Amino acid sequence: MGKVLCFGEILLRYSMGKNFPQQQDMSAYIGGAESNVALALANWNIPVGYCTALPDHFLSDTILAYYNKMGVDTSSIIKSGERIGTYYLNQGADVKNAGVIYDRKYSSFSQLKPSTINWEEVFEGVSWFHFTAIAPALNTNVAALCEEALIVATKKGITISLDLNYREKLWKYGLNPKQVMPKLADYAHVIMGNIWSAEKMLGIAIDPNLIASEKDPDLVEQARITSKEILARYPNCRTIANTFRFSEEESVKYFATLYQNGNIYKSETLFATNTIDKVGTGDCFMAGLIYGILHQKKSQQIVGFAAHAAYQKLFIKGDATTSKVDEIEQLIKQNE
Repeated sequence: MGKVLCFGEILLRYSMGKNFPQQQDMSAYIGGAESNVALALANWNIPVGYCTALPDHFLSDTILAYYNKMGVDTSSIIKSGERIGTYYLNQGADVKNAGVIYDRKYSSFSQLKPSTINWEEVFEGVSWFHFTAIAPALNTNVAALCEEALIVATKKGITISLDLNYREKLWKYGLNPKQVMPKLADYAHVIMGNIWSAEKMLGIAIDPNLIASEKDPDLVEQARITSKEILARYPNCRTIANTFRFSEEESVKYFATLYQNGNIYKSETLFATNTIDKVGTGDCFMAGLIYGILHQKKSQQIVGFAAHAAYQKLFIKGDATTSKVDEIEQLIKQNE
């Protein structure tokens, strides 16, 4: 099994305590969508590396030491610039929450430019490349750098996965996602997201009558329609996954679909109460998707494992999962 390489920005997430600032108890977590995927895969004994840019100071060194300890290869990480990107989100909230505050301008990663990374060298020993729609949301230079990576990865026969993370607050440089993402999606073999992000980023229409009911069969049918359209537009793509998470007060409903070889597969619908941290559930699903495909599991097993991994992340504080494979498999057995 070759190495999985994740490309994106390492972030610090700051979450205020309930009594902040009377009690100055703001917590910090290592985050970033691509980082969460890398840490999950390392935790599941998949060879994985990370490519990003960090400033050359002690905090970066501390973060890199943590990644190395967790089993993530950091040899491709560049030391440049002066800032680590951050975001602020209250504990337990969703990263899509309107209250999220990003502080990523002029970060080391956002200042990367085309031709600053030797992709031929970085892709040595790599069999899978993962990126998300968050990186190209930052600016035209990072978007162009993503395409550089995709061109080289394609020439080398590397499997490419894309997570259609939509972050409205990041698309502020004059281009909307539909002007950027279709070109990048054209390289992907595996596309994960949801029916709404596919609409916003790839322009794939949603039938309002299907989604209005929020009933599982109707949502699965929309996922099938969306998946077939993605395959029609992007012939390199072989696998499409869609996640569905609905929150109401303290409860969460979660399930996912997987489209492969002309068939759609649905995970069990899972319900959660008293969740701890919603951040990173989609990234955990993406990691589960990669894990299942690399282990050549059957389609139903892939979506089941990924969905249960994401579900379990709801009860883990921080941005990345700490669940082991056997814990996820045990959860699957409990729900059979």
